[in-house]
Amino acid sequence: MSEFHLNRRAFLTGTAVVAGGLVLGIPAQRAVAMPNARAGSFQTNAWLQITPADEVIFQLDKTEMGQGVLTALPTILAEELEIDPRRILVELAPVNKAFQDPIQMTGGSASVSQRWDILRTTGAQAREMLVAAAAARWAVRPDQCRADNGRVLRVGTDESFSYGELANDAAKLRVPKKPALKDPADFKYIGKSLRRFDGTEKSNGAAIYGMDVDVPDAAVAILIRNPHFGGSLQSFDAAAARNAPGVIDVFDVNGAIAVVADTYWHATKAARAVSVTWDKGPLGALDSAAIRAAWVEMAKEGGHSIRDDGDTKSALTKAASVLDAVYEVPYLAHATMEPQNTTASYRDGACEIWSPNQGPDVAQALAADALGIPRDKVTVHTTLMGGGFGRRGIPDFVPEAALVSRQVKRPVKLIWSREDDMRHDFYRPATYNVMKAALNDQGQVQSWSHKIVAPSMFRSLLPVLGKVAPEWMPHWLTNSLSAVAGSLVKTRDPTAHEGAVDHPYAIPNVDVAHVYYDPGVPLGFWRSVGHSQNAFVVEGFVDELAHEAGEDPYKFRRRLLQNSPRHLAVLDLVAEKANWGNPTPGTHQGIAVHESFGSVVAEVVEVRVVDNDIKVQRVVCAADCGLVVNPDQVHAQVESAVIFGLTAALRGKITIKDGAVEQSNFHDYPLLRMNEVPIVEVHIVPSTNSPTGIGEPGTPPIAPAVANAVFVATGTRLRSLPLTLGA
Repeated sequence: MSEFHLNRRAFLTGTAVVAGGLVLGIPAQRAVAMPNARAGSFQTNAWLQITPADEVIFQLDKTEMGQGVLTALPTILAEELEIDPRRILVELAPVNKAFQDPIQMTGGSASVSQRWDILRTTGAQAREMLVAAAAARWAVRPDQCRADNGRVLRVGTDESFSYGELANDAAKLRVPKKPALKDPADFKYIGKSLRRFDGTEKSNGAAIYGMDVDVPDAAVAILIRNPHFGGSLQSFDAAAARNAPGVIDVFDVNGAIAVVADTYWHATKAARAVSVTWDKGPLGALDSAAIRAAWVEMAKEGGHSIRDDGDTKSALTKAASVLDAVYEVPYLAHATMEPQNTTASYRDGACEIWSPNQGPDVAQALAADALGIPRDKVTVHTTLMGGGFGRRGIPDFVPEAALVSRQVKRPVKLIWSREDDMRHDFYRPATYNVMKAALNDQGQVQSWSHKIVAPSMFRSLLPVLGKVAPEWMPHWLTNSLSAVAGSLVKTRDPTAHEGAVDHPYAIPNVDVAHVYYDPGVPLGFWRSVGHSQNAFVVEGFVDELAHEAGEDPYKFRRRLLQNSPRHLAVLDLVAEKANWGNPTPGTHQGIAVHESFGSVVAEVVEVRVVDNDIKVQRVVCAADCGLVVNPDQVHAQVESAVIFGLTAALRGKITIKDGAVEQSNFHDYPLLRMNEVPIVEVHIVPSTNSPTGIGEPGTPPIAPAVANAVFVATGTRLRSLPLTLGA
């Protein structure tokens, strides 16, 4: 197995520096200090080092949150380097400009696609330099040598050198700009289902998650937060809490109340003794009913046109039939299994942080801003995390921990409770969608109109993003740019209309508009982002049109996808594998297809409805995600995305009352239990194209596929999430 450097001691004490070495790859765009470089190493790139001790070390700059980058990315590098990827030592990279393009973020299902070319080139460069170094030693031409399994062999002889033996010689050579890349037909590791390199450590408890970090002398902190959006702290009485067992201190931190103790239990118990008076703030009267009423009124506006093909108004006047519908989706929480947490140690004007986060440079910037210190005084160690789904891309919990540590003058582990996590999330936006389409007398779709009443996620996040601006940029300029950007993204935010404005169906007249409405609920990226809402709307309405036209939903989609060969291939594969039209006895089938993050995924579900209870028995998936690095990980990610999306489709709903979230834990925000999870089958469309995203694309099609199956089963068209029948 590949050695995964994340045991407790190594993580907390750092990596020992060894002498000599070789760091190879693509030259950085600007001169930067390479992370974790061994003394004397040759540095042209941040990802790969080969030491004279024959260590092949890979710096993993994407965070591992269960999606498998700790296995996939070293495999890409190893393929071109001609070494078994299980021999590579993997280290989690620190914050470093070499990895920032433009920020050091893991998200958008982009880890493999972003690093595909870079890591292949890096491995090929290293291979050619090592071969050249060996050829020079033997005084032969490079074509008389070849690299194989971590050694360079002299062809026709038994002579060979290990990569470590050649490291110093190779370091003196010029890095080739365009090394020869392998033909995919010759791949040894890419395309194979290698076991995950972090599996052993995760199984035996050696792997470090945020909750596992144990810094000497660390206290434990919790924060009591105002439950109302935009509310403030009026007063609090902590006399009883300060006298409780194990309590170190109780104090105000930016409008919240920090309770610091020797254990989590002591902090939690003491917090119950704190008497607090909150000001509900300007949103104190906000509730879900008021938000929906505002949607209905806002939908009467024309909105900002995002797409306008042909003449939808004229097509409507000539239509044989017109179909209208309204689709609604609720706010959703991320509900990661590991609640938010961070350990911070502030001392002498500098801060060290251990945190499960998706953007270590964002975490660094937020902590530095909160503490009023330069960013280079903040060191961030990113741990493994028990789920991300976009939530940990906005690490608001990091500056909280840093501020508490500075106040108590010792390391502090800040832990959010499940209730904190549920009520203080950055939520998936709720939207209201008005649909209208025209069909001619042959059942062909002549026009399509989609009006989206929705907030702007980017506008909601601008205050956070502004703090990540370069340190040289003055605050007045940052504020000015944020104001301009805030106006622009109101109606031009792609997260509001992605998957709606660019649907693949061949319809001559298409109109998509966005009506901006933001009631003030904090928003954030949620697995598959805008695609999660818009696939439900688009694929549900397409299904309605198929039934209106009296046509099989699969064949109806085929006819509209003749100009989209990737979609067509995926749709055909899923129909074949699901035996479309012949469901398991007692079940009914629904189908949906959607493209997101460069990948196309189609799903067929088999649903059984018993006493108005929707039971999903089987989900068959087909995916085109380009060339696959590790098929087993693709299967796992699609399965995970289906279950994540199915939970939201059947259960997920955040509601607002008095300007606060009503849900608090899994009893009122339930997730699917193991006994409720259906059989999930995954089939991959063969491809030689570069890899595209796969962590998120399995989520969007599941809700519409289920809704479409329920219609077949019951004749009831469900147009709002979560999907429920009867009272």
